[in-house]
Amino acid sequence: MDLMKPLAVVVALLAVCAAAAEGFDILQILGKHDEFSQFCKLLNETHLAGDINRDRTITVLAVANGDMGHLTSGHYSLGTIRHILELHVVADYYDEKKLKQLSHGATAASTLFQRSGFAPGMAGYVNITQHRGGKVTFIVDDAADSVKPVTFVKQIESHRYDYSVLQVSSVLSSPEAEAPVAPPAPVNLTDLLSKKYCKSFAGLLAADGKAFDTINGTKDTALTLFCPVDTAVASFLPKFKNLTAKAKTAILLYHAVPDYYSMQFLKSNKGKVTTLATTSVAKKDYTYEAQTEADTVTLDTTVTISTIQATVRDDDPLAVYAVSKFLQPKELFKSTTKDLAPAPTPEGPKKKTKKKPSRTSAAAAPSDDEAADGPSADDSVDDADKAAGAERSLLARWVTAAATLAAALALAA
Repeated sequence: MDLMKPLAVVVALLAVCAAAAEGFDILQILGKHDEFSQFCKLLNETHLAGDINRDRTITVLAVANGDMGHLTSGHYSLGTIRHILELHVVADYYDEKKLKQLSHGATAASTLFQRSGFAPGMAGYVNITQHRGGKVTFIVDDAADSVKPVTFVKQIESHRYDYSVLQVSSVLSSPEAEAPVAPPAPVNLTDLLSKKYCKSFAGLLAADGKAFDTINGTKDTALTLFCPVDTAVASFLPKFKNLTAKAKTAILLYHAVPDYYSMQFLKSNKGKVTTLATTSVAKKDYTYEAQTEADTVTLDTTVTISTIQATVRDDDPLAVYAVSKFLQPKELFKSTTKDLAPAPTPEGPKKKTKKKPSRTSAAAAPSDDEAADGPSADDSVDDADKAAGAERSLLARWVTAAATLAAALALAA
């Protein structure tokens, strides 16, 4: 039996899996090229970069500084600029090779502007055409007759069937995308929380000037706030009152994420969530895991597991969700996560030993000193938790690799 063929298949599959696991950051990719600094800046200011990074099977049509034209003239609002930039994000994969091998020499591709819901009819579609001599052009379906198509210049970077970043000669034009967009009405955070589900949490925030100013100052750029419902605040209040002022501020900031997460994104993604407490408290983690089970989004701090019960607001750049429990960080309370333990081995005659406190006991309020500085558990406990998590992660990766290997050998047989 020729082992080289199945081995080649396995290597190829593992390479694809490894590449798919890599992070995609459009700002980092374009940041390597000074000529795209203005395009990069606008992607960041409109928060479109985050949506691009969270998507897959995507093509970005970047424009060099000298070709940005009216997009940097100051004529458009930030909302309108976002819509124009959305035209430059094609919801499909096109690299240089695919562009020059188009079936029938032309195709129409959907963009993020079409997905946004602001594009009527075919306004959010881009027509891609291959011409003689290898020239490829792009033009928006609703462009005026006087508008000239933009031209493919070069491929900047690509990952096959995943993402591609291409340079085009100028900014795409569309009357619908260029229409004025009114700025969002100012949001009174206290009023918003008080009207729906989170009146008690709003009161805690209002009483903590530092936490409120930090969260309120972030809401107009990008913020996701998980507010415990009133009953959850009431049951946690005795513990909250025993915290120091520093710990109270930290735990309130722990409920705020400096990024906009729509409900759709939360349900389709999982992973570690970085909070405002992370950036406000030195040398502390203050993160938790977000995941979805049976269409229910859960937040696992290792001390508590809370679920999203209702959407208070979901409108970029602000999302507010009512959650079932007060989020308790492991930096302030003892973790209730159970470690994996090996099967017991036969023992000899029992000896009298002093029992050690269980690490899996219920979460307890920290002492004054612990609450002032952060963790209530010692460093060895945190190290053990991390080690156990690493072992489980390693086991999962080996299981995945074994399954991939078996599938590859079956295909190659």
